[in-house]
Amino acid sequence: MTEPAPPEPPAAHSADRHLAAVPARRSGISLGEVAALVMSLGWLALVGWFFGSMEPEQARLSRADPLGFMMTILGVFLPVALIWVAASAARTSRTMREESARLQAAIDAMRMSYIDQQHMAGLSLKRGMEDRIDEVARAQAVLGAELATLRHAPEAPALPDPGRAAAPEPQSTLALDDPDAPDPLPADDFIRALDFPKNDRDTEGFRILRRALEHRATAQLVTAAQDVLTLLSQDGIYMDDLTPAHADATHWRVFAQGGRGEEIAPLGGITDRSSIALTANRMKDDPVFRDAVHHFLRTFDHEVARFAEHATDHDLLSLADTRTARAFMLTGRVAGIFGTDSA
Repeated sequence: MTEPAPPEPPAAHSADRHLAAVPARRSGISLGEVAALVMSLGWLALVGWFFGSMEPEQARLSRADPLGFMMTILGVFLPVALIWVAASAARTSRTMREESARLQAAIDAMRMSYIDQQHMAGLSLKRGMEDRIDEVARAQAVLGAELATLRHAPEAPALPDPGRAAAPEPQSTLALDDPDAPDPLPADDFIRALDFPKNDRDTEGFRILRRALEHRATAQLVTAAQDVLTLLSQDGIYMDDLTPAHADATHWRVFAQGGRGEEIAPLGGITDRSSIALTANRMKDDPVFRDAVHHFLRTFDHEVARFAEHATDHDLLSLADTRTARAFMLTGRVAGIFGTDSA
């Protein structure tokens, strides 16, 4: 059983519709050719009548003179030839007009088909962008719900203070020996948490994020980054759309050790002028956004300094490729920590 042919795209139907409007080339005998035929037959009839009415003696003398005979032949057939030359010229002119009209119609059809294809491509791109924005919005909503749940979770009871105890207590009461304290967060999980779940179906991403939020310092950075990303998305700025120029791990270590200005300038790898301009205007006009950015930059600075103590160069480069790091590059450039003008 053969498979049915795939349906043609709407653009193909549009092209066929426009090409169908091209006038077909006409064939057959034209009115000019009919007129030329009538004139030729009329002339030949007139010549036949003329020769038929001549006297036998005159006809014999005419045939005996070669020059006269040639002039007679020319007089008979030259008008017929001129008639058909004129008819042929008229037919050629008509053909050229028809071909010109067909060519113009074909060009118009191609132009209309191109316009329809551009329109269809624009609608497809618009639908794709709307779907992507909706997906990002859903992921942010789910992430916001996760963060809100963990923010309002009941705090663990305070540990007894060994210094104020009346009698010596076992060392198990110290925070360092607390069996309920979360395990240290691996570098891969820390980096994955700062990149956030890819979408609302990223189960592994949400699992790592929940584990990261159990660590107080990491939870503060994730929360601050999420607040900034949400505010930036209100202006249509998404980290996935930004392609930073990557710096090497040495500059990240200089930043972790407190370096600022020109010595860490390569870290400001976001150069998209539209995003920088929108962020700078938001920093000037929106105090809530400005406070959120400054809190995020302080938290990012503290956590990267702590992370860099045990991180490899590969870990630092992986960190630089996260959404949180891209937000740092953008807001840090606007805030002037890379030696640029401050917002």
